[in-house]
Amino acid sequence: MSQIPGLPSVSVVICSYAEERWDLLIGAIDSLRPQTHSPQQTIVVVDYNVELYKRLIFSVPDVVIVENTGPKGLSGARNTGAGVANAEIVAFLDDDAEADPDWLERLAAMYDDDDVLAVGGSVQPAWDAGRPRYFAEELDWIVGCTYHGLPKVAAEVRNVIGANMSFRADVLKRVGGFNPELGRQDAQPLGCEETELCIRAVIGAPGSRVVYEPAAVVHHHVPRERGTLKYMLARSWSEGISKARVSRLVGHKRALGPERRYVRQVLPRAVFAGIRDAVRGNDLAGLGRSAMVMAVLATTALGYVRGRRLPPAPAQQETRQPAPDDLWREVQ
Repeated sequence: MSQIPGLPSVSVVICSYAEERWDLLIGAIDSLRPQTHSPQQTIVVVDYNVELYKRLIFSVPDVVIVENTGPKGLSGARNTGAGVANAEIVAFLDDDAEADPDWLERLAAMYDDDDVLAVGGSVQPAWDAGRPRYFAEELDWIVGCTYHGLPKVAAEVRNVIGANMSFRADVLKRVGGFNPELGRQDAQPLGCEETELCIRAVIGAPGSRVVYEPAAVVHHHVPRERGTLKYMLARSWSEGISKARVSRLVGHKRALGPERRYVRQVLPRAVFAGIRDAVRGNDLAGLGRSAMVMAVLATTALGYVRGRRLPPAPAQQETRQPAPDDLWREVQ
C-alpha cells in the first residue's frame, strides 16, 4: 500500500445490496488493491442485506464493512459511507465496476485547484454478451456509462457519473450529502442523485467547479438484459422522471442545460449517422440504432412530463434541498 506524496488522501466507498452480485463486488474491491495511489480506506456499505453483510465481514478482513444507517437505497448508502470516510477525498465506485490501476491517482491529481469540488472519470461498458448492434454509443448513459458526446479531455461539467466520481469530504458535509429522495431503490433504475448534489454544491460555492477527467477510467459490467429494448425504455422512462424530480429541486435551467445540447446536437448526429450507414450498405443495423435513439428520446420526454405531474415527495414540499447539518447528522 503506497500513496503518492502531494496528492490528497482518498477513501473509496462501494455500495452493494444483492448477494447475487458477489463476484462483481469482489472484482471491484480487488481493483483497488493495485492502485498507484492507494486508498486510505476501502469502505463497503451494505444496503439492508444481513446475509451479505455477514459474508463480507468474514471474507474481506482488510475492508471496512458497514450497514446502511440511512434510508434504504443508493443515496442513503452513499451517505453512510461518506460519514465513515476519514480521508480528504471520498470516491465512489459501483459494486459492478472495476477501476484501472491509476484511477485514484488521476482523480486525486485534479484537486490541486482549490476551486474543484468534485472530479469524475470515464465509465467504459464491459458488455456481457457484446454490444447490441442497435445500441448506439450516444445511449451509453442508459447503462451508467460515458456516452458519445462528453468531453474527450479534462473539462468542467455540470455533474459527474455515479459509477466513477469523487468529492471533497468537506463539500459532502457542507451540502448534506446525497438527497435520499433520489437514486436507486433496490433494482429500480432511478437516478440523478449525483446530478442534484453537484448542482447544489456549486450553487453553495460560487466560482467552484466540477471536473470530468476521462483518463480516470473504470469498467462497468453490463449484463445482457440491460441491452434489451425492454430495459432501455424502462431506464429512459425512469431517467425522465428522475430529471423532473431534480428540476423541482434546482430549477429547469440548472437541471436540463446539458440535456438540451445533447438533444439538439448529439442525438441528431447519431440518427443521421445510423441512416447514412444503412443507406451506404456498410451497416444495415444503422436503421435500428437511429430508431432506438428516437424511441429513447421520446420515452425519456414522456417520463419527464409524467414526473412533472407527480406530486412532490414529502422532503421536497418544504424546501429545495435537505438541511446540510440535519442530513449529515443522520449518517453519523
